[in-house]
Amino acid sequence: MTTIQPARASEFTVHDPGSGDLVGQYPVHTAAQVRDAVERARVAGAWWAGLSYQARGQRLDRFRGVLARRAAQLAGVIHDETGKPHSDAMLEIALTLDHLAWAAKNAPKVLGPRRARTGLMMANHVATVGYKPYGVVGVIGPWNYPVFTPLGSIAYALAAGNAVVFKPSELTPGTGAWLVEAFGQVVPEHPVLQLVTGDGSTGAALCGAGVDKIAFTGSTATAKKVMAACAPTLTPLVAECGGKDAVLVDADADLDAAADAAAWAGMANAGQSCIGAERVYVHERVYESFLGKLVTIAGKARAGSDPGAQLGPITLDRQVEIIRRHIDTAVAAGGRVVLGGSDTISGNVVQPTILVDVPEDAPAVTEETFGPTLTVTAVRDMDEAVELANATGYGLGATVFSRRGRQLAGLLRCGMVALDSVFSYPRIPSLPFGGCGDSGFGRIHGPDGLREFAYAQSVARQRFTAPLALTTFARTPKTDALVAKVMTLLHGRH
Repeated sequence: MTTIQPARASEFTVHDPGSGDLVGQYPVHTAAQVRDAVERARVAGAWWAGLSYQARGQRLDRFRGVLARRAAQLAGVIHDETGKPHSDAMLEIALTLDHLAWAAKNAPKVLGPRRARTGLMMANHVATVGYKPYGVVGVIGPWNYPVFTPLGSIAYALAAGNAVVFKPSELTPGTGAWLVEAFGQVVPEHPVLQLVTGDGSTGAALCGAGVDKIAFTGSTATAKKVMAACAPTLTPLVAECGGKDAVLVDADADLDAAADAAAWAGMANAGQSCIGAERVYVHERVYESFLGKLVTIAGKARAGSDPGAQLGPITLDRQVEIIRRHIDTAVAAGGRVVLGGSDTISGNVVQPTILVDVPEDAPAVTEETFGPTLTVTAVRDMDEAVELANATGYGLGATVFSRRGRQLAGLLRCGMVALDSVFSYPRIPSLPFGGCGDSGFGRIHGPDGLREFAYAQSVARQRFTAPLALTTFARTPKTDALVAKVMTLLHGRH
């Protein structure tokens, strides 16, 4: 079995955010049930870690095949729970498949033992570095990308040899259950991937249940609570939190491409993307032209719950009021609405909104909005754009349209930068994904993502007895003198 059967657990319901229809009912698993899952994972993990990288990779490849063949079914579950258009759900699944393939293929090369240089003083030794799985990893997933984001941790943790206990968001437990069941079909021997469902109390229980590492994706505020829950047991944590990403548009940019990219980065998934753009800084010489193009493109994207809508509803009910507050306070502070606005909000549906002349200290600029809104600001040059882009506690991603793109990327304080495109770095499996500051720490994806779920083990083996015996109480003054000479020869000239 890969899921926990409820035992006197309370239950919660999940509703379609667009229609309000009931789409599922799930247990709030207790701390005792979560501990039981971790204990089962401990046994399963020992078996899983005992397999070769190739054997684990073959099973991950079969899991990838199940996802590909049943993608339409999984997309339907995602749509029902998040409200996002079916096509966007399919795109999310497609991006996930590349990461599964990369993790399965590259784990042996990244994590397998490798030789390390010993240096002249230790020339009588041979040294190797290898990586060992932690054991049991707890993954606390988000609701906005309920397949792509958690599998960015789950797939890499599994490829590294860990068992996983997965706690999906209480908004998308059905998606989590689907993934766990599908994995169980290709790995029926042991519960290597298990599901626990519930609210924040279940996540807290997972942090204190004896897992060896936690991978968390969510808000910065919740990440701090997760860190506090992990602190008593010194459970390590990788935290992928929110952002306030900026798009920089220089005077020499391709304005059509930049406007199209900014519209997508700000509005796709109804703006509910941690790497979604929320601020745009445009060179004053092309500001009016760019703004006109952006408004035209964004104005054609309609939000709704019907099949023809390009943007779905806001998944989290309370987020609607945050979006409304950001728009209204921006206008009250002197900003102008050039598209959309709070009066176009209907229920959980928020139409694309573009704001200009917004002060830099307004919440629409300083706080994560997580809705389909953009603030667009004219700057005198890209130096000012970089300064304003960096003037935030967040540090997740950024986008640059400029011939100086590489140079500007090096000046931005964030973990990821896309040049002349958007959302490119998460689509490249070999690139690490993560940020700094309030956007969290640690990395998923790529070699860094594999190493995030394993610890380094160094081995030094003596091949022959060294002429200079250093680590012994029998060391003589003559030996000390020789060591001093060697140090001077090797390092004294610097």
